[in-house]
Amino acid sequence: MTNSISEIKDADCILVTGSNTTEAHPIIALEIKKAVKKGAKLIVIDPRRIELSKIAILHLQQIPGTDVAWLNGMMRVIIEENLHDKNFINNHCEDFELLKEAVYEQSLEDIEKITGINSSDIKEAAILFAKADKSTILYSMGITQHTTGTDNVLSIANLAMLTGNIGKESTGVNPLRGQNNVQGACDMGALPNVFPGYQKVTDHDLRNKFEEAWNVSLSNKVGLTVTEMMKEAATSSLRALYIMGENPMLSDPDINHVEESLKSLEFLIVQDIFLTETAKLAHIVLPGVSFAEKDGTFTNTERRVQRVRKAINPLGYSLPDWKIIRNISNALGYPMRYNSSYDIMEEIRYLIPSYAGITYERIDNFGLQWPCKNIDDPGTKFLHKDKFVRGKGKFHSVKYIPAQEAPDEKYPFIFTTGRMLYHYHTGSMSRKAKGLDEICPQGYVEISLEDSQELNISEGGEVKISSRRGQISTMVKINQGLRKGVVFMPFHFVECAANTLTNPALDPKSKIPELKVAAVNIEKF
Repeated sequence: MTNSISEIKDADCILVTGSNTTEAHPIIALEIKKAVKKGAKLIVIDPRRIELSKIAILHLQQIPGTDVAWLNGMMRVIIEENLHDKNFINNHCEDFELLKEAVYEQSLEDIEKITGINSSDIKEAAILFAKADKSTILYSMGITQHTTGTDNVLSIANLAMLTGNIGKESTGVNPLRGQNNVQGACDMGALPNVFPGYQKVTDHDLRNKFEEAWNVSLSNKVGLTVTEMMKEAATSSLRALYIMGENPMLSDPDINHVEESLKSLEFLIVQDIFLTETAKLAHIVLPGVSFAEKDGTFTNTERRVQRVRKAINPLGYSLPDWKIIRNISNALGYPMRYNSSYDIMEEIRYLIPSYAGITYERIDNFGLQWPCKNIDDPGTKFLHKDKFVRGKGKFHSVKYIPAQEAPDEKYPFIFTTGRMLYHYHTGSMSRKAKGLDEICPQGYVEISLEDSQELNISEGGEVKISSRRGQISTMVKINQGLRKGVVFMPFHFVECAANTLTNPALDPKSKIPELKVAAVNIEKF
């Protein structure tokens, strides 16, 4: 997030898209509700009628995969209505003419046909957002998990810059992270193209810094993303995988292909706290520990680094993840001399400039937000104050590109996935909680009232859903707030694994798969 969670309540206008915030990020949803109570205008753009829709001044239901089109439509209206922040654009941004050319490429009438959103609603949303003193954008994986996910994010950044809603409180571009330490994992280099602190592996000087610190020779080649790894494993180009705390047998697209890929490996190691669906395929399972059995830090969605403290000793033969890695490394002949998580944090401070001022002592009671560049730095509440990190903010020319799969005669519905309140990610923890599993013990597919009537399907009825990649069976929930032609399914349930159906096609830039748009057929049992 460019801004902080506490700033949301003071925004004048909030645009939420690609996020069922009350169910996936309920604490942040409380801040949105506070803002609305104080008079903020809430705009929700989502194909489903979510809880936040009830308090929104506008709820626009787009066809999944058309986000660039409606964002460009909003920006076209803002420019035509002379509501763009000219001073901010002139002083802080570049390539405005390229943006203008892109957003004028399609008329509002064309955008209405593409998105399914009435052009007058797009215009109203644009004017509300641009006229507010402080407008903020909150989004999640409903925006990013597309073959045009990078374009979607660039368009959101374009909208924020166009209206001057960046670099000040209660504004910004604010992605809501999907798990508790996703931000921290990325910060620590769990990406294929960077070392810790987003320092590029292709940069000679940065690579040399890590080589000296670790006393090794490091590759300058960009690695593979998870979806790319599965493709390479299926062809035997990738022969071994070490998977930690991840369950691709439920979370990755096209699960049948994932299973084939994992079974093709010569050696699969899984390190986890439970015997997940992925761990069942492993040659060796290493028992890690839960958050309650280890010391360290988590970095949350607002860049806040927070202490994690051991409450109980590790159970059985389990060990903290860092100890398992250290022991394996030592056994392989590369000595790691860490004796505690404190030692690792001190190395993090030394190698990552944005973490340099963060110590265990300083975050003992309350976390610090990076960048925090020295021991006297109070941390950074919001990014890009006074100027962008790169100097000037760059507008991007982003043009609408359709999703990889469109409905057709054989597969007439758009299938999209997400989370629900009572279960978490692949359910490896939440489905072992008796109370949660009693509330929601099985998966389901949501179908609009109109579609259920046309298919003669009743609430609770059984259906078979098929895509070009596989098929599953599940029960039906009728959602009167769902867009016709769109079906939604939570992906937490192994008995009806939604990702059996999803499309592994990748965004060419970020390599993220198109989990949010697939073409499916539905048949009544």
